Amino acid sequence: MLTKTNAIVLHTMKLNDSSVIADLLTEEYGRLSFVVRIPKTNKGKIKKQLFQPMSILEIIFDYRQRMSLQHIKEARISTPFSSIPFSPVKLSVALFLAEFLYHATRGEQHNEPLFQYIRNSIMWLDTSEESVANFHLVFIMRLSRFIGFYPNLEDHAKGYYFDMRNASFTSTPPPHPDVLQPDDAARIHTLMRMNYDTMHLFRMSRKDRNRITETAIHYYRLHIPQMPELQSFSVMKELFI
Repeated sequence: MLTKTNAIVLHTMKLNDSSVIADLLTEEYGRLSFVVRIPKTNKGKIKKQLFQPMSILEIIFDYRQRMSLQHIKEARISTPFSSIPFSPVKLSVALFLAEFLYHATRGEQHNEPLFQYIRNSIMWLDTSEESVANFHLVFIMRLSRFIGFYPNLEDHAKGYYFDMRNASFTSTPPPHPDVLQPDDAARIHTLMRMNYDTMHLFRMSRKDRNRITETAIHYYRLHIPQMPELQSFSVMKELFI
């Protein structure tokens, strides 16, 4: 069945000289993997440069429910970027988020709110003229709302701990090591309440930002089995002062 849908590129891997395997988050079906044949001439409808991480595409493909690899018939840019490809900082953030999402959304079925959140977030990053130093933190923390382990922020009070295993704020520390002490729990609570327009008001050092990023990644690992180390995080650590 030929299907047209929007899709966000998360990861590509070379299959052979004329094909790549692309993992996309689609608006209609969630996560799907595709075999993409790349013509060797410029006359083909599908071009390799379309499949850069976090590109937002419109694709037409023959959907086969039982197939592990789908086949794209046509692809074009749905939302062109004006700054991400030309800004080393924004491009590094986008590459980090693509790798993060590649692991965090494995097995994700149709989830339109999730798709819209990711698309709107990457569009905000592309058009923003404000500092984006905290963008990845706010993105990661708010993403948990759409994939099932966003904590109840109303449960937080001064001096509370954050139980990362149970995604909850608590007045007493839990009997396991995956817990944030009250000062860090309060920071996480504040960041989760922020949005992209207000995040620049939350100032922190590079050391603190990297530590909180590591905590957020650890939080996801507790809830997503087999989530590996992120190779792009080493670049992110050096981006912001």
